[in-house]
Amino acid sequence: MSLANGRTYLAIPGPSVVPDAVLRSMHRASPNIYDGELPDMMPDLVRDLKRVARTDGHVAIYICNGHGTWEAAFANTVAAGEKVLVLSTGFFAERWADMAKSRGIEVDVLRFDVGGTFDLQRVRDALAADGAHSYKAVLAVHVDTSSSNRNEFAPLRAILDDLGHPALLMADCIAALAVDRFEMDAWGVDVAMTASQKGLMCPPGLGFVYFNDRAAEQRRRLKIVSAYWDWTRRAAPEMFYQYFCGTAPTHHLYGLRTALDMIHDEGLDAIWARHATLARAVWAACEHWGQDGPLRLTVPDPALRSNAVTALSIGKPLGTQLRQWCSETAGVTLGIGLGMESEADPNSDGYFRLGHMGHVNAHMVLGVLGVVEAGFGALDIAHRPGGVAAAARVISGV
Repeated sequence: MSLANGRTYLAIPGPSVVPDAVLRSMHRASPNIYDGELPDMMPDLVRDLKRVARTDGHVAIYICNGHGTWEAAFANTVAAGEKVLVLSTGFFAERWADMAKSRGIEVDVLRFDVGGTFDLQRVRDALAADGAHSYKAVLAVHVDTSSSNRNEFAPLRAILDDLGHPALLMADCIAALAVDRFEMDAWGVDVAMTASQKGLMCPPGLGFVYFNDRAAEQRRRLKIVSAYWDWTRRAAPEMFYQYFCGTAPTHHLYGLRTALDMIHDEGLDAIWARHATLARAVWAACEHWGQDGPLRLTVPDPALRSNAVTALSIGKPLGTQLRQWCSETAGVTLGIGLGMESEADPNSDGYFRLGHMGHVNAHMVLGVLGVVEAGFGALDIAHRPGGVAAAARVISGV
């Protein structure tokens, strides 16, 4: 007998749950890519993509994952031998910095506490010291999926403007666009990137790079940009084929059209509020359990936590044991501890993550939390019983 029989649930921080409506829209014969319905729907699709990022700028669509959007952003803005400043609060900022180095870009990294956020004075000092304006871009991750911390961008724009520094402000929004509030134009972000498999509720495979006119001007000064990564024709194509520098990702586009319809039918403000409430329910359960046991949230300050994902430490080897029990016994897959290795726990066996992004609601979150609490009991992991009840009180508004 297995309690995992039936529909399984993927509670990892991406790929997220794909709505049935999106899957149905993708289940069709291959369409004509030269004229007809698919090319005709692109102007509205592009418009609605920009609405999600709150921008009147431009967007280029790539057939790639989030790492591909990093490369696309660099290819259009920073040449080999030029320099960028990376603000790191976790694993993905470090990987983004590695991507820059692999392209021959010089990288300076300001490291801050994992689970914390930027020390704005240190950022100001670093930019003020760059009197020659050698930094072509300042890179920051909106939500680091490994630690679940969330960073703000308006203060970074204020520093750049106050110092008169011309560096572009780049935002990795892969983890949380359409989950955590993001205002590209209002916050002064020049380049932002995301991918299809998280808040946009589609299968992996599409990457999106948003850019404003300042970033477009920086692209024009570059002597060499590869034909594939060049965002110029993708953002303003003369023909449908140029959106993708070749054959279109046909079925992904149909799925994306349906996902965007769902997003705008609900409304971004309502989506942000839904995710905020569900995240608070997760935190309430975890904080309750941890009162009598080893469970700890990676981000201590609720104001710095993402509404898309919650990263947790529980001690080695309990993280791995809990993930295995939830998957094999109850049909729920929890996220691995990514990028949280330490000398005391080199294999991340003491960590796990809960994804709560995109197509997610109260019963889905409460179900996951119920399985986790059952796993604590089955594995005899110390905890204070009643975490699910604490989450339910948040859901009910009590």
